[in-house]
Amino acid sequence: MNPASRIEDLLRAHAPQVLGALVRRYGHFDAAEDAVQEALLAAARQWPESGIPDNPRGWLIRVASRRLTDQLRSEQARRRREEAAAALTPREDFRAPPPGESRAPSEDDTLTLLFLCCHPALSAPSQIALTLRAVGGLTTAEIARAFLVPEATMGRRISRAKKTVKEAGAHFAPPDPADVPARLSAVLQVLYLIYNEGYTATSGPALRRADLSAEAIRLTRAVHRLLPGDGEVAGLLALMLLTDARRAARTGPGGELIPLTEQDRGRWDRTAVAEGVALLSRALTTTPLGPYQLQAAIAAVHDEAPTADDTDWPEILGLYDLLADLTPGPVVDLNRVVALAMVHGPQEGLDRLAALEATGSLSGTHRVAAVRAHLLERAGHREAARTAYQEAASATLSIPERRYLLLRAAALAPDRRPEAEK
Repeated sequence: MNPASRIEDLLRAHAPQVLGALVRRYGHFDAAEDAVQEALLAAARQWPESGIPDNPRGWLIRVASRRLTDQLRSEQARRRREEAAAALTPREDFRAPPPGESRAPSEDDTLTLLFLCCHPALSAPSQIALTLRAVGGLTTAEIARAFLVPEATMGRRISRAKKTVKEAGAHFAPPDPADVPARLSAVLQVLYLIYNEGYTATSGPALRRADLSAEAIRLTRAVHRLLPGDGEVAGLLALMLLTDARRAARTGPGGELIPLTEQDRGRWDRTAVAEGVALLSRALTTTPLGPYQLQAAIAAVHDEAPTADDTDWPEILGLYDLLADLTPGPVVDLNRVVALAMVHGPQEGLDRLAALEATGSLSGTHRVAAVRAHLLERAGHREAARTAYQEAASATLSIPERRYLLLRAAALAPDRRPEAEK
């Protein structure tokens, strides 16, 4: 690993620990988070020249503490200085460690921070932005680039999120045990959304954003280390690994999308597949069944098939049936339509898709038209399939997906029929 990459990894790993130390000592989550970001930037500038300190976390805590205390002092009126000084006196058990000393905040701070960033008062986009900033250590500019919005817009979103957390009266402490299941569910949902946006970007010129998917995997690993006996944490990590294993084969030399059935499976990361399967197997045999485990099981069936033709679609359909019973929703319904068509034929899939569309539950996504086009093509309805592919292409904001869908439509043009059909 080159020095720059090692420094970046250290900063991302220590960011939640440093923030946890400051918030525990001083409170002021929003100001503490800003101070940590300044310390991370200072380290990114200084460490390449001066070298990595013996105690990187202690260095970051000291620098961030100085920045935070300077900021708080400058913002407080004279009449409150004595009161503020008393409030800001560090408690003995959370003093910044001196150089060379290994004592540091527990990694449990990572989970506490995730709970705080996924506070129920926040919207999902705000939870994602705050998690990437406070726990992932990404700068506002990096998060803005990932979601293709101006830095100022993302900055306002993060500021509003921190203000909302403060106004909600949230404190830096593990949630009440009775609240943990629901709050953990929110944490896993945010990590899942971050991963999905990284693996298949909803908009922009690239099919994926590797930095986001890698960050989601890193954070989910951290949660799994803290909660190794939780089946859904293990299931989510397994799902990410089993899906990410196909990353290298998903795009061609020019960044074009390659669908699962056409991918070179020799390029799949078999180490990641093996780790994902092992995680999933332990979870399925030792913990209650959950939706992330079921999704990981579906991914495992795909990954373990030697070829696309060897895929066990009846098993996948059965897993989707279980998933639909456990957590029904439009995405599950749409994916189940594909599995149903692979087992019972495209016409049955089209009939089921039409029934779902009539309910209105699948509106608002280009994937409905894309699935319809795929099934129509398999059923031999070339012109209808071409129209559906064009409809899907016009609705997606992802440039690689649009190009792929338009290529499928072009292949079905009347003058592109196989010779046997002319």
